[in-house]
Amino acid sequence: MGRTDFLSQPAPENYVAGLGRGATGFTTRSDLGPAREGPSEDQIKDALAKRAAQLAGGDSKEKDDENEDRYQDPENETGLFASGSFDRDDDEADRIYQDVDDRMQKRRKERREAREQKEREEFERENPKISQQFADLKRALGTVNDEDWASIPDVGDLTGKNKRVKRDNQANRRFYAVPDSVIAGANASGQYDTSIETNGTESSTNGDNADGTQTNFADIGRARDKVLQVRLDQAASGTETSTAGTSTSVDAKGYLTSLNNAAGGDFQVGDVNRVRSLLDSVTKTNPKHAPGWVAAARLEAIAGKQVAARNKIAQGCANCPNSEDCWLENISLNEKANAKIIAAEALKRNDHSTRLWIQAMELEEDIRAKKRVMRQALDHVPKSVALWKEAVNLEESEADAKLMLSKATELIPLSVELWLALARLETPENAQKVLNKARRAVPTSYEIWVAAVRLQEQTGDEIMVKKVMNRGIKALAKESAMLSREEWLTEAEKCEDEGAQLTANAIIRETLGYELEEDDDRKQIFRDDAQGCLTRNHPGTARAIYSYALDTFPTSSSLWTAAADLERDHGSREQLVETLERAVRSCDSSVKLWMQLVREKWADDVDAGRNVLATAFQKNAGSEDIWLSAISLETEHGFYDRASHLLQVARDQAGTDRVWIKSVALERTQGNRESALNLVQDGLARYPKAAKLHMMKGQIYQFDFDTPRVTQAREAYSAGTRACPQSPPLWLLSSRLEESQGLTVKARSVLERARIACSKDPSVWTESIRVERRANNNSAAANLMSRALQSVEPQRSGSLWAERIWHMAPRKERKPLALEAVKKVDNDAVLFITVARIFWTERRLDKASTWFEKALVLDSDWGDSWGWYLKFLREHGTKEKMAEVREKVSSVVPKHGEFWTAIRKDPKNARLTSQDVVEKVADVVE
Repeated sequence: MGRTDFLSQPAPENYVAGLGRGATGFTTRSDLGPAREGPSEDQIKDALAKRAAQLAGGDSKEKDDENEDRYQDPENETGLFASGSFDRDDDEADRIYQDVDDRMQKRRKERREAREQKEREEFERENPKISQQFADLKRALGTVNDEDWASIPDVGDLTGKNKRVKRDNQANRRFYAVPDSVIAGANASGQYDTSIETNGTESSTNGDNADGTQTNFADIGRARDKVLQVRLDQAASGTETSTAGTSTSVDAKGYLTSLNNAAGGDFQVGDVNRVRSLLDSVTKTNPKHAPGWVAAARLEAIAGKQVAARNKIAQGCANCPNSEDCWLENISLNEKANAKIIAAEALKRNDHSTRLWIQAMELEEDIRAKKRVMRQALDHVPKSVALWKEAVNLEESEADAKLMLSKATELIPLSVELWLALARLETPENAQKVLNKARRAVPTSYEIWVAAVRLQEQTGDEIMVKKVMNRGIKALAKESAMLSREEWLTEAEKCEDEGAQLTANAIIRETLGYELEEDDDRKQIFRDDAQGCLTRNHPGTARAIYSYALDTFPTSSSLWTAAADLERDHGSREQLVETLERAVRSCDSSVKLWMQLVREKWADDVDAGRNVLATAFQKNAGSEDIWLSAISLETEHGFYDRASHLLQVARDQAGTDRVWIKSVALERTQGNRESALNLVQDGLARYPKAAKLHMMKGQIYQFDFDTPRVTQAREAYSAGTRACPQSPPLWLLSSRLEESQGLTVKARSVLERARIACSKDPSVWTESIRVERRANNNSAAANLMSRALQSVEPQRSGSLWAERIWHMAPRKERKPLALEAVKKVDNDAVLFITVARIFWTERRLDKASTWFEKALVLDSDWGDSWGWYLKFLREHGTKEKMAEVREKVSSVVPKHGEFWTAIRKDPKNARLTSQDVVEKVADVVE
C-alpha cells in the first residue's frame, strides 16, 4: 500500500491553518454558532513547542505518556473551551448529576458498610490482638495469691549480650598452678597444735582467737543477710535516704533533718566516710554556707568523734560569724563552761538574736542569773515577744509579772498574746479595762473579743455574753477582719473544749448564718455543720447549731428530729423530753415527733403516754398514722384488748387498707384464725386492690391451719395476682406454694407470668433462677441470669449478682466477678455482704469485717446484713462487739430483708424484740 499524499493525511493535533504564516482563524455568519476568538498567545506557544519536539524526532508516544497534561483536572477546561461561558443551564446540569451520584451513593452505602463490617470482623477473628488472646489468662491472674506470686522464679539470663559477656569471660580466664606452700597451709589449717608458748598458754592454729573465743562464721553470715534484708526493705519502701551511699550529692539542709532523725542509730563506716567527703566538698566550695558546717559537725558527733565535731563547728563559726545556727550548734556540742564562753562570743556578733539570748539564759542555773541575762536581752531586743514571755515566766511574783506585762504591752502594743496574758492576771474589773485597751490597739483581733466574751461568762452574765459577742462581730466586720464560717466553728469548738460553752453558743448564734444567702440550702448546710461537730466529738457546738437552725426554721420536722436524736445520744432524758415537747408545739402535724414523745412518756408513766396520745389525736383528727402508731404502742406493751378496741374505732373513723391489714395481723398474733379470715374478707370487699390483704389471706390458708388448705391458698394468691399484677411478693408466694407441693412446672409458669408483669423487678428474676437451680437445671438458670442482667437496671441488680457469684460461679471466679459487680452496681448492701462472705471464706477476717460494716453503713434498714454480721462475730468476734451490734439493731429497728421480713412477719414472732429477731436471722442465713 502506497503512502498517502500530503493533502490526504490527517492534520496534526492542535493544527491551526495559517498559523505558520501569522494568520489567525475566523468565522462568519454562515458558520454555526457565534464567532469565536482565536487561540491565546500561551496556547500558540505550547503548540509551537510541541510541534518542534515532534519534528526533532524521538518516540512521540513515549513523550505523550510523560506529558503532564494527562493528569490535569478534566473540570479545568483548556484549549477550545477555555474561553467558554458557564451559564445557569450548566449549573443545573451539574446539580442534577450530583443528585444522581448522591442517590446512587446512598443506595450503595448500606451494602458497602455491611460488607466492610463483615470483612473487619473476619479480619479481627483471623488476626486477634494480643490483649484479646490473653484476656482469659489476665482474668485468671486475679485469683493468684501472694504465695503464688512469691514462688514465681526469676527470669534467667536470656539476652545475647549477657551470653557474649559470659563467653568472653570464660575465654579470658587464666589458670595458674597453686604453690606448694598454699597447699601445705590449707592442710595444716584443720589440725591442732598443743605446744606451749613461752607465756604459758596453749597455742592454737585452728583459727580460734588467743583468748579462747571462737569465730562463728554462720552467725556472721546470718547477720550479714539480715542487714542486707533490712536495706532491701528500705529500698523497696522508698525510705532509704541519700546517706546510704547511692547519691553523689548532698543537700545540706535535708541532711540536717536526716541526722536529727537518725541520732543514736548505727552508721556504716563506708557511708560516713562517703558523706564526710561530700560535706567537705560543700564547705570548701562555699565556706560561707552555714548549713554545710552544721551538717558536717553533726555527722562527726553522731560518728562518735566529738572533738572533730567541735573543731568543725568552730571553723563554721569563724567563717559564718552571723549565723545563729552555727553558734547554737557550737553551744550544744560543748560543755556548759565552754558553752557560756561561746554564747558570750556569739552575742557579741549577734546581739539581736532572740534564740541566742534564750539559749544563753538556759545555760544559767541560778534564777537571778537568768533574770540578768533576760534584762540584757530586753535592752538589746526590746520588741521581742518571745523574750518578754520568757522574762515573765521567770518572775515568781504575780505583781512583778503584771509589771513586766504592762511594760511589754507599752513597747509592743500589737502583740495580742501579751495583752491576753496581762488580762488573765488581772481581776475581772481590771481585765475588762485591759481588753478595752487591747481592742483599741489591735481592732482587727478576734481573739481579744473572744476573751472579752469569756470574761463575761466567768462573771455569770449570760445577757452580756450575747451583747459583747454581737458588738465584736459588728466591729470585726467594720474592720474587714471577719473570719469565715468554718474558722468560727473551729473557734467555738475550741471554747467548748476549754469549758466556755456559753461563749461557744454566742459564737454560733452570731456567725453561723454569715455569708449565707436566703436562696442557699441553709437547712442542709446547718445539718451538715452539726453532723461535722458530732463527728469531731463536740456535741455542745452541735446543740448550739441546731438551736440556731430551729430558730430560723421553727417548723422543720427534720431539724427537730435531728435535735432529738442529738439529745438522745449525748444529752439527758430531761433534755430529750423538753426538746420533743418544743418540737410537737412547733410541728403538731408530725406523727414521728408525737410518737417519739409518747414513747418517752410511756417509759416512765403509761397514763402520761396515753395523755400525749390523746393530745396527738386532737391535733391530728382522723390521722391514720396516729392511729397505727398508737395501736403499735399498745401491742408492743401487751395491751391487746386496748389495741383491738382502737382498731375497731379506727376502722370506723379512719378506715384505710393499712388499718384493716393491722387488724388482721393482730388477730393472727392472738391465734384468732376465723376472725382474721372474716376481717380479710371484709377488707378485700372494701379494698380489692390491697395486695397485702390478698397475701395475708393466702398465708392464713397455707400456714395458720393444722393441715394447709392448698386449694384455698392457691385461689387467694391467684385472685391477688389478677387484682394486683404489679406486686412481686404475691407472685413469689404463689410460686413457692406450687414448688412446696412438688409442682415445679407450675411454679415456673407462675414466674414466667410474673416476669411479664414485673419485668424490671430483681426479686422475680432471682426467684426464677433459684427455682431452676433447685431443679438442677443449671443451663436454664444461666440463661435466665443472662436475661435478668440485661432486663434489670444495674443499680438494682445487686441480688442477681450475689446469686451469680455465690451459687453459679466457680470458686476461683468469685472475686473477679465481685469486682465487676461492684463497678457496675456501685452501692448495694446485698452485694457488699457477698464480698464480705468471699473474704470470710478466704480467712481474711479484717477485710470481711470491713465489708460487713460497709453494708451496715450503706443500708442499716436491711436486716439480713445485721444477721450476717452477727453470725460472723459469733465465730471471729468478741462478746463486746456482739453486744454493740445488738444495741445498734435495737436503735435502728430494720424493716426489710429476705430473711428478716420472713421472721419478723411470722405471727409466732410478734412479741420478739429486734435483738431476738436478729439472733434468729443469724441462725438461718445462708
